[in-house]
Amino acid sequence: MDKSLSSKIFIGLFAGLLLGSAIQYLFQGMSLFDVYLLGAAEGAGGMFVSLIKLLVVPLVYVSIVCGIVDLKDISAFGRLGTKTFALYIINTVIAITAALTIGMIFQPGADANLVGTVAQSVKLTTTETPDIFSLVVNIVPINPVQAFANGDMLQIIFMAILTGLAIQALDSRGGPAIRTFKLANEIMMKLVGLVMSLAPFGVFALMIQLGATLDAHTLMSVAGYVALVVAMLVFWIFVFYPMVVGMTTSVSPKQFLRATREQVLFSLSTASSNATIPVTMRTLTEKLQVSKSVAGFGVPLGATMNMSGVSIYIALATIFVANAFGQPINSADIFTLGLTILLLSIGAGGVPGGGVVMVGVLLHQLGLPPEGLAIIAAVDRINDMFCTSSNVVGDTAVNTIVAKSEGELARDEEQTELASESR
Repeated sequence: MDKSLSSKIFIGLFAGLLLGSAIQYLFQGMSLFDVYLLGAAEGAGGMFVSLIKLLVVPLVYVSIVCGIVDLKDISAFGRLGTKTFALYIINTVIAITAALTIGMIFQPGADANLVGTVAQSVKLTTTETPDIFSLVVNIVPINPVQAFANGDMLQIIFMAILTGLAIQALDSRGGPAIRTFKLANEIMMKLVGLVMSLAPFGVFALMIQLGATLDAHTLMSVAGYVALVVAMLVFWIFVFYPMVVGMTTSVSPKQFLRATREQVLFSLSTASSNATIPVTMRTLTEKLQVSKSVAGFGVPLGATMNMSGVSIYIALATIFVANAFGQPINSADIFTLGLTILLLSIGAGGVPGGGVVMVGVLLHQLGLPPEGLAIIAAVDRINDMFCTSSNVVGDTAVNTIVAKSEGELARDEEQTELASESR
């Protein structure tokens, strides 16, 4: 079933991209294709992403509550939370360090002269860089209904943790509440399965939009920058994470790659970490046999703060703009830049376009030409696809490592059996 769905998603991705490119280069100006077909694809793709996002908030809340009430020892929550949080931060710091190092070595945009090549009307509003103190203060919601309505993941996670701890504190009297949340979790999983059956069609529609809106001239002008970002993210997805998981758990790199195949294809098409939460949950619990308590806590948290892909994207985009407009970044400013990127990546929304918004804030913060944002935005969809895949595969890797350390991962012999079944 999983292989079949992965194949269908891949076919939808390739066919949609091919048709979208044909609309742009062969059928441009023909209303049947350029207006009606593209409009239908935009509507269908938007509905599919909205359908996924419809599940995200209740899924996050219910899964975290269930994850906490499933903990046999309440002290395990502190240990689990500390490990997960620490690994997410370490993962992001490693990604930022690697990206800044690669950027300073290859210097994307160093040979470009892009001053005056974009509209001068592109301006940024004044936006302050988020700091760790405001992130901590704002995690406590004033209005829980507003937090759910706005989809503020940090606030929702905070409320879910409080709810889970309160139910745990009731001991035997919390039985009815535990059963209610577990039933709600089963309902959410069933809904996820139903929506996922529509994934090939949603991916097809989304890829038509992408293929039809690529600007070839702009793409060629920043080809080196795009290639560098994509190459580094591909390395992170297919080499770095499988290698780290292979060294720290009983899951082999090859098995990890097979397990995350559907996750990668889905995240490439939606470019949304939040929308990929259901797929990440299923990858961990069904394919890698990570316990639901670990996955239920770690995945929603990772979709909010484990943004290694966004970190790589922001770092290389900033270096590119600085070089392209003749304002190269000083090596003395690298540490400050890295710290700023860490805070921005945590604050980046797990939705399409979250990365380019953070790039815009950083350009403004560093005093770089705001015109550079137009160039970054022109190819954002390509980079955003791969940085989202890096984010979600990173979530899977971190939670697999945490599960292994907590004894919540299938034993070595079970992993061997799972690997043979997935061949």
